[in-house]
Amino acid sequence: MIEVGEETGKTERALLVGLELLRDNRWDIDDLLAELSQLARTAGMEVVGSNVSRRLKPNPATYIGTGKAEEIGQICRDDDVAIILFNGDLSPAQLRNLQDATGVMVMDRTELILKIFAQRARTREACLQIELAQLHFQLPRVAGAWTHLSRQKGGMKGTRDAGEKQVEMDRRIIRTRIHQLEKEVDVVQRQREAQRKRRNRTRIPVVSIIGYTNSGKSTLLNSLTDALVPAEDKLFATLDPITRKATLPSGRTVLFSDTVGFIRNLPHNLIKAFRATLEEVREADLLIEVLDLSHRMVWKQKKAVEEVLKELKADEKPMIVALNKMDLVRDKFLLAEARSRLDGGVPISALKRTGLDELLQVIDDQLDGPRRNYRFLIPQSRQDLISHLYREGQVVRIDYHQNDIYVEVLTEDRLLGGARGFLLEGGGGRRREKKGGVGSSR
Repeated sequence: MIEVGEETGKTERALLVGLELLRDNRWDIDDLLAELSQLARTAGMEVVGSNVSRRLKPNPATYIGTGKAEEIGQICRDDDVAIILFNGDLSPAQLRNLQDATGVMVMDRTELILKIFAQRARTREACLQIELAQLHFQLPRVAGAWTHLSRQKGGMKGTRDAGEKQVEMDRRIIRTRIHQLEKEVDVVQRQREAQRKRRNRTRIPVVSIIGYTNSGKSTLLNSLTDALVPAEDKLFATLDPITRKATLPSGRTVLFSDTVGFIRNLPHNLIKAFRATLEEVREADLLIEVLDLSHRMVWKQKKAVEEVLKELKADEKPMIVALNKMDLVRDKFLLAEARSRLDGGVPISALKRTGLDELLQVIDDQLDGPRRNYRFLIPQSRQDLISHLYREGQVVRIDYHQNDIYVEVLTEDRLLGGARGFLLEGGGGRRREKKGGVGSSR
């Protein structure tokens, strides 16, 4: 039975196909198809309906079975469908067999997500990362493009057919391009590392805003910083990390960074390709996880975010949960449950700008104590401590004396390290006797 969806007037008509296994929950299948529909519309397609196949396990050859594939092919011919979107991931063989059986272009969930990323990439970094992920995806699938040539016999005895030669050439070209892109992405990663080191010199805390795609991350960044980041009701509206400065209630400066949205079963190639971008999450001082509390699958979305964080080795980072879209929540028991489960989740509406004062105060409290000026008199022989202070704080003044160095640093108490023993009076320690005259300041 086809469930007819809302038409959008787009020219590329798509049919959604899901596979329900006996161990699956029907609620999950419906929600997964709803998410697939949203992905399709984000890609600019017109969703004309959906079809669910029920099996004990996926068919190795056609995923949904040959008979079902032929049935769906007839539906596509009757409804003028140009593309079939599968909610699961298809093997190269399944993809080829389904296209042969239906006579229609077939795309699985991973390829659809890659298509969306390619459409929305704007910066050079995002374009590099997307192309790299696409090539990794295409590499095992190039053989299917030349099966028509492999059926053509002829030529000298013992020679390989034209299709096999073409496949090898294509694979060689793809591998060469992958190698080039990986070098370029590595350069991007080193540039980001240099940027992080420059930020670390000033010790401005970085707070990364993370969450399931379309949970309201960009809207929250806009509300906290007036960043004017495009916030659309589409999946993956933000691909590149966007960092903006803001002031917390204590007066300290903080950097908020918006990142690419997470999603269930985010393709591994995308995580690998976007690792340079997602490193911002791992290097952050604090994470804000934005939850769309109005979404019926909010807890499954949270689990998906946690899985990506674990893969990034960022699951131990301190985190605050922002319970977003409270203006859409009608069930007050849901809020009580959320605050109980999350031990202090902050209810907000990023769009209506409600609850943000409380969120900023919680962020302020969660971060270590505010920075202040510390004054030191450090022996000339301890240049290692001078380097440490430059690295862990903002040096506002340095004077070289005959045997000592006078340093003023804006930093936090926890970052003083070995320099703590050379604090001057008023900076938390005893004043040392100055030796010699005052030298040049630099």
